[in-house]
Amino acid sequence: MEFPDLGKHCSEKACKQLDFLPLKCDMCEQDFCKDHFAYGAHKCPFAFKKDVQVPVCPLCDRPIPVRKGEAPDVVVGEHMDRNCRLRAGREEKIFTYRCSKEGCKKKEMLPVACDQCRGNFCIKHRHPLDHSCVCGSSPVSVAGRSAARASESKPSGAWNTLASRWLAQRLRSKAKR
Repeated sequence: MEFPDLGKHCSEKACKQLDFLPLKCDMCEQDFCKDHFAYGAHKCPFAFKKDVQVPVCPLCDRPIPVRKGEAPDVVVGEHMDRNCRLRAGREEKIFTYRCSKEGCKKKEMLPVACDQCRGNFCIKHRHPLDHSCVCGSSPVSVAGRSAARASESKPSGAWNTLASRWLAQRLRSKAKR
């Protein structure tokens, strides 16, 4: 037995299913079944008022601001016609930070600044000894550079004694095995 006055038919033209618990679209005020309730499922003409998304220009990959009540397609189209700057025509430079060392032409992606002279250098010349930095201290000779680097790599003082004892014990234990 049917109850024709109970429930409502889905407003989607292809569906027209009788639904006892229909859902009303808050934008177009029509009744739909559970399958066609979503804005996209029934192609609601007023969905752009509620469905807030930030469209991105396909040419310049920038977000386009859309005011409430405007159709995103129209706004993006106007952007493309008026003030869209194509990235395809321009090549963005990646390596822009040039080394300040005289005679060096290398460039880096990120700035590598010296703490003493505030110059920008490549990875090879980043250390003050490598670019003959004179701001923080007196310049060091070539022989002084190698001695300074050698002393930086070796442990000193109590740490040196502790490390040598540990190494000696380790070697003894391996020799016993």
